[in-house]
Amino acid sequence: MIEKILLADSGTGNTEAMMKALMEIPLIQRAEVTVLHVVAPQVTAEEMTDKWEAGGKTLAEAINALNLDPKRVTAMLREGDPKDVVCKVAEEVEASLIIMGSRGLRGLKAILENSVSQYVFQLASRPMLLVKDDLYTIRPIKRVLVALDKSDSAQQGLKLALSMLRDIKDGELILVHSVSNLKSKPLEETNPDPAADPLLATAAAEAKRLGIKYRCAAPEGKAGQRICQLAEDMNVNLLILGSPDRRPSIAKGMPDLDRLLGESLSDYVRVYAPCPVLLTRMAT
Repeated sequence: MIEKILLADSGTGNTEAMMKALMEIPLIQRAEVTVLHVVAPQVTAEEMTDKWEAGGKTLAEAINALNLDPKRVTAMLREGDPKDVVCKVAEEVEASLIIMGSRGLRGLKAILENSVSQYVFQLASRPMLLVKDDLYTIRPIKRVLVALDKSDSAQQGLKLALSMLRDIKDGELILVHSVSNLKSKPLEETNPDPAADPLLATAAAEAKRLGIKYRCAAPEGKAGQRICQLAEDMNVNLLILGSPDRRPSIAKGMPDLDRLLGESLSDYVRVYAPCPVLLTRMAT
């Protein structure tokens, strides 16, 4: 399912630690990895040469630190605007997953500060794993929360979580189907009988069939807030959320403004989740 990974490495943040944590999972160990470092254009040739040398050093250090199988890793140094280059390279290498750092900027602030991860989040059609820079500690992936709904992308996220957890010793799956409602129950009261919710029942049955430990939750209230609170309370290591591509084909070259301004569930969760967030998408 994840055959080719594009790791956008800026030399800072938690992306390398995230990659190491992923490589502990048998499913991920079989993937080919492209480690990309992008050098922004400079005014003079001398400045450009210095940047290329620094970029090459950063890339070499990343490859060395990751300690990946040399037969399955490719180092790539490119010049250009990072946000455009990441999108372009993701298409070139046919990435099954893009891993990027994120400052956690939201809405208009992300636009004004030219957030690379926000831009790629909007315009890339491929699954993305966003890792906040230095805001939490990357831990081994044992407990995975999947936010469920009826979308194909959410079901894809469930399949990915099951594929990962079936080979993780002592792994646990948290299945969440948040219901938008004016009421809001305490989180300790949000562990329902899965049979009462068809989405949870189907997902729980599949987890049980694979021998994966699971828990179910159906919090009421604003979905983004409740999902993030559950992730914190349950000490989740990875949050998986379906993020359907809602842009019409004519608008593929421009950001979707309502999502840029933070109106979508996926935008809220990627900013406020207390752990790395994997946004699954279906190929179009």
